[in-house]
Amino acid sequence: MSYQALYRKFRPNTFDEVKGQDHIVTTLKNQINSDRIGHAYLFCGTRGTGKTSVAKILARAVNCENPQDGSPCMECETCKTSEGGSAPNIIEMDAASNNGVDDVRQIIEEIQYSPTVGKYTVYIIDEVHMLSGPAFNALLKTLEEPPAYVIFILATTEPHKIPVTILSRCQRYDFKRISIETIVDRLQELMDKEGISVDDKALRYIAKVADGSMRDALSLLDQCIAFYADQELTYEKVLEVLGAVDGEVFSRLTRCIIQGDVASTMKILDEVVIQGRELGQFVNDFIWYLRNLMLVKGSEDAMEVIDAPMERIESLKQEAEMVDNETVMRYIRVLSETAAQIKYSDQKRVLLEIALIKLNTPAMENDYESLINRISVLENKIESGNIKVDAAPVRRANAEVVTNGNPLPEADDTADALEEEPEEPVEKAVPEDVQYVADNWNMILNKMSPLQRVNFKKTSLAVKGDDTLLIVFGAEDIMFKKCNTIEMVDMINSIIKEQVKKDVQVEMTQMKPNGNDNYFQMITSKINLDVEEEDF
Repeated sequence: MSYQALYRKFRPNTFDEVKGQDHIVTTLKNQINSDRIGHAYLFCGTRGTGKTSVAKILARAVNCENPQDGSPCMECETCKTSEGGSAPNIIEMDAASNNGVDDVRQIIEEIQYSPTVGKYTVYIIDEVHMLSGPAFNALLKTLEEPPAYVIFILATTEPHKIPVTILSRCQRYDFKRISIETIVDRLQELMDKEGISVDDKALRYIAKVADGSMRDALSLLDQCIAFYADQELTYEKVLEVLGAVDGEVFSRLTRCIIQGDVASTMKILDEVVIQGRELGQFVNDFIWYLRNLMLVKGSEDAMEVIDAPMERIESLKQEAEMVDNETVMRYIRVLSETAAQIKYSDQKRVLLEIALIKLNTPAMENDYESLINRISVLENKIESGNIKVDAAPVRRANAEVVTNGNPLPEADDTADALEEEPEEPVEKAVPEDVQYVADNWNMILNKMSPLQRVNFKKTSLAVKGDDTLLIVFGAEDIMFKKCNTIEMVDMINSIIKEQVKKDVQVEMTQMKPNGNDNYFQMITSKINLDVEEEDF
């Protein structure tokens, strides 16, 4: 006999062999034991969770001559016939390839005849969401009032695509993703039967990659066993076959990114590429690693929320102290976007390199999470002594620092100024021409088009030198880049000359995110646009 894949060889034959779906198995067994069998069932859930297997077991159980606690006995003639797939009263239909109205009409014609073997004729329609609209309409009446000897079992991975009229006529059962522990126990049980030695760590990794699907786990295990025939299957061998990367690599990569070490980050990626790892899987595994990092940071008992060995959790705890949640969320967001793009790209490595550089240099992005990341980097540098902070006011060439109309004292005189308040403060006026322009700013704005004027709605004014007016944008004002152009500055200068007959130079600047470098003195508060509203 030819080789049979593990997932086919060990497909469950009784309800007791079904793993991870106890809530469904118990209900169905009770229905069979109490003879309260429904006429239509809908099995929903992700791939490989046991929908079709349970449907076949149910079909055998309702026709079994000697059911054992609601399960088929697998010894009577009916059970043996159905096990071979030749039972005349159990009909399977794949709606993915038989989705027309004619296919459903054929079923309607067949159900007029009672079964020649067993009590019930059972129709199992897999991927039922693929049926066309007319096919669903043709099935509707039959599904609502089928003959007493007919049972419909519909299976789907996408129940939201099924018409509500069909849903309301079925008993719905949602199959859950199978836990890693359950999958590992099942795989170990089957490997003991097969006489194959497999490392527990290897089984755990396969179970994690399977993402709740028992069938996927068995297929992955089959693939690894085939590659290393007659050898013990270890964790390292599984990583090699599946093109995956060990968690220690992600630990080193995460620490390099937190430190902003682009060169070391690229070196680690180069190692991964040379080893022939699949980059799409690499990105997904890295996202999972960062997810664990975020959970460790937010949980006091990490062992309960993540599935990882103790040494890995200790490493995660150390990394959790090096980074904040907003930064980790930014890492996950950037990598998730990359994962979506990398599937269809011919330049997977380039895309991944761009993503890793983004993670190392948050200044490349202007969203909230990136700004938090940048602040965190600066704080770390200050704490480590890699950056010097001058207590004196920050100055810029040709700019004068003014506070409440008074110049700030020089850095050397700061202490004396704080201790001793001058008896008669010397007021230094803002240059007359610049002040005049500021006082007539709304008139200047009204000469702009509505689309141009709205760009300056949240700006403030400041003075620089004796003849320069600073238009100050907020730290997060996205209009700054749009407005800070030679053309826009020349236009404003022209309007000023035309309207107020003053030769005042205009420059634009933006507040610093942390406020430390905001040296300029505002000569007007945030501008209030008392201008006529226009539709644009």
